[in-house]
Order: sequence, then structure tokens, then C-alpha cells
Amino acid sequence: MTTLVRSAFFLLISLITGPAALAAGDVEKGKVLYNICTACHGANAEGNPALNSPANAGQDPWYLTRQLNNFRVGIRGAHPDDTFGAQMRPMAMMLADEKDIADVVAYLTSMEMPEPPITVEGDVEAGKKAYENCVACHGEFGEGAQSLDAPRLSNQHDWYLVRQLDNFKSGVRGSHQNDIYGAQMRIMGQMLQTDEQIRAVAAYIATIEYRPGGE
Repeated sequence: MTTLVRSAFFLLISLITGPAALAAGDVEKGKVLYNICTACHGANAEGNPALNSPANAGQDPWYLTRQLNNFRVGIRGAHPDDTFGAQMRPMAMMLADEKDIADVVAYLTSMEMPEPPITVEGDVEAGKKAYENCVACHGEFGEGAQSLDAPRLSNQHDWYLVRQLDNFKSGVRGSHQNDIYGAQMRIMGQMLQTDEQIRAVAAYIATIEYRPGGE
């Protein structure tokens, strides 16, 4: 399969078939494949702020699958100002096919979610109020909802949330013509008009205690 054909194949999976088409992954094979990721994301996929790497452990499998596919085909990480996304693209492209992605995702979702330290200073109460606009999709406890294509936000590094909100707001992320779900998030990101508002939301999310299914 040529690179062009393989890229088209992954694009179709991420944009047409959706999360329902996730293949079953092999955790043990995924653990082996994940060895290439440990240098940046950590042995327990806890993330590393020094290397600008978010936490991936315990994240929703459908979301991990979509983002790996997006990095592979250039929907994400190809914007000229996305320095850190550009670093992730070649790593995602080292996963040869859909099965490799499924295996890595299976391993990541088998791991315990980390509890990142709070590093962002922001007005938590103001962030809580601003987060009311996010609850409909991401849930009261930041648990996310696959039916609404909204990933889990809780138990993620607050500095990473700030960066991604900045990226959505500026168009570094979500402006690609095939990034349907990113485009939705761009609109929400643009509602946060100042850096203080973005930090406030991230600071509030960092205080949320994750509850599976919002229970």
C-alpha cells in the first residue's frame, strides 16, 4: 500500500466510519509499540511538561484513535505554527497500519489515569463560570462524551489544556478543512477572548475530580 493510499485509508476511517469502527487492539503488542513513545510521554503515559507531551493514559480509545489518524494524514500537526504537533506527526507515522494504532490505543486505555500537578495560575471561580459553556459536550466533571465527539478533559495537564485552547482560538488547530470536530471546538475556543479566561478555564478543569460517566 503506497503512502498516499494508506493516508486516504486512515482519513476515511477517522472521518466517515467514526468511533464505532474501532478495531479490537492487543494490549501486549501495544505495549511493545509504545516503547517509541516513552521518551516523551513517559513509561506510564503520564506526560512530560519538559518535553511538551500530554498525558495519554486512560484517555478515551475513540479519541486516541482519531488523533493518531489525524497526525498521520496531516489533519493535525501540519500547521506551520504547530511546533509540537509537528514533532508528533512522524511518531504517529511510525505506526504502520490500523492494527498498530488499535494495539497502542488498547495499551494506553489499559493504564491508570495520572493525576497531574496543578501548574497554571488562574481564577478558578471565573473558570468554573466559563466552563458552563463546555458542560453540554465535555460533561460536568470533564468526563467527555463519545456521542458528542467530546474527549475527557479531567486528569490532563493544565498547561496542555491552555496550549490547545490557544491553538483552537488562533487556528493552529481546527482550521484544516477535514478537521470536522476541531472546527466545532474552534468556535468554542474563540469564546475565550483573553489569556486570563483561557488560564481560568484550565485552572478550573484541573480541580475537577473525574467521575466515569459523570456519576
